[in-house]
Amino acid sequence: MRMFRALALVVLAGAVACGRKNGAASSTSVQGTAAHPDDRIFAGGIQPAEIGSPSSVNPVAGDPASVREGGEMFTAMNCDGCHGGGATGWVGPSLTDGRWRYGGSDAEVFSSIYYGRPKGMPAFGGLLPPNVVWKLVTYLKAQPPPKDVPTESW
Repeated sequence: MRMFRALALVVLAGAVACGRKNGAASSTSVQGTAAHPDDRIFAGGIQPAEIGSPSSVNPVAGDPASVREGGEMFTAMNCDGCHGGGATGWVGPSLTDGRWRYGGSDAEVFSSIYYGRPKGMPAFGGLLPPNVVWKLVTYLKAQPPPKDVPTESW
């Protein structure tokens, strides 16, 4: 039953990520600029609860169990469907090469996952509680950088 729920969430999140947009009424601040609700995709069609700015300190940073659990969640939520196995990039950008379009601090990565980003990154905060998002951040930060970065700039 647990596997069925995870699979259902993956399928639903994938369908949402492939183009369905939800026109919710509020906007969220993204690094000083207001994000228009029409630019957001809400995973599962569920808008994340507003939590304000996440703590700048990751409560599970470096915890091996959180790295493992974050890796399991990365696969279960189909993150690898866009970001590739091991988060090395595919349709979505690599999350291991040290180049972060919206900032690479733990809090900035948390915001990208929780609230999403315009034009493609679904907001998973409506499906995942903050403690799980922190585990995803911990997993991503634990990944080794690639030996060869395929591009030099955006």
